[in-house]
Amino acid sequence: MEPIFLTPYFRPKIWGGRKLKTIFNYDIPDGQIGEAWVISGYKNDASTVASGQLKGQSLRTVYHEHPELFGQPKGEEFPLLVKFLDANDNLSVQVHPDDDYAHKVEHDRGKTESWYVLQADPGSYLIYGHKAKTRAELAQMIKKGEWDNLLRKVPVKAGDFFYVPAGTIHALTKGIMVIETQQSSDVTYRLYDYDRVDDQTGQKRELHTQKSIDVTTVPHVDPELDVKTTTEQDAVIKTLVAPPVSPHFYLWQIDLNGKWAATLNSHPYLLVTIIDGAGTLTADSQTYEISKGTNLIIPNQLKDFTFTGKMKIVISAPGNDE
Repeated sequence: MEPIFLTPYFRPKIWGGRKLKTIFNYDIPDGQIGEAWVISGYKNDASTVASGQLKGQSLRTVYHEHPELFGQPKGEEFPLLVKFLDANDNLSVQVHPDDDYAHKVEHDRGKTESWYVLQADPGSYLIYGHKAKTRAELAQMIKKGEWDNLLRKVPVKAGDFFYVPAGTIHALTKGIMVIETQQSSDVTYRLYDYDRVDDQTGQKRELHTQKSIDVTTVPHVDPELDVKTTTEQDAVIKTLVAPPVSPHFYLWQIDLNGKWAATLNSHPYLLVTIIDGAGTLTADSQTYEISKGTNLIIPNQLKDFTFTGKMKIVISAPGNDE
């Protein structure tokens, strides 16, 4: 058995840039590319297996046809989505529904997500949360366009981590690059878009004001994270979020300088992205070269594996509800 290496799926965005080429050397399409869906089984936006016996197949197809690779999951759809975001301009201010609302209204999964900040220009900030005390006050401030009074701006720098539960008003702003780990969903309600006009249509992009008001958590409360740091061999492992704080996924950031022999433990599989550096992955007596921008899945059959080199790695696993 071998790791499942993946080729990203790229998405153009009005706010995108070219850093996915310059930073990760991805062969991105022309234009403003905002997102690389590097580990995705979502509908038609799935990543593609890059090598091995499954080469050329979408992760969505592999998940459906080879459940043994994922520990015989109970869910019908691949539960997580990992992507890089290059914010060359401000993203729209948005909010995502939880599972109950999304199932009922959109016939899709809800969207809780997280950001690990890779780069941030000096003075960068995120929009994260709001200042309204009641839903009526939230609706009134939105109606009046009181964005400066409503939206919380949080300074940000490389290495920061933000957990963004469904119901949280949020937005990346210009000059920030993140790796985002989220539920596998694309249900987004756009609350405010700076009155921008889409070059393709010549129209302002659609807003979803009432749905945004419906699903926003009021009042906003920052999640209480319990970030823990441990050392295993030559790896410093930071647990960014895990159940019960995040029922949907576990998330770790690893700084490796040497060798780290690891196991799946109780997880059915792992999603792995190299965010900096280079080295090797050894599994089932085979050794693979990996470097910044490499994305892969450790399948269920590879219980033991070893990373060697000097690297920064982000690893996630499905939560207890998947």
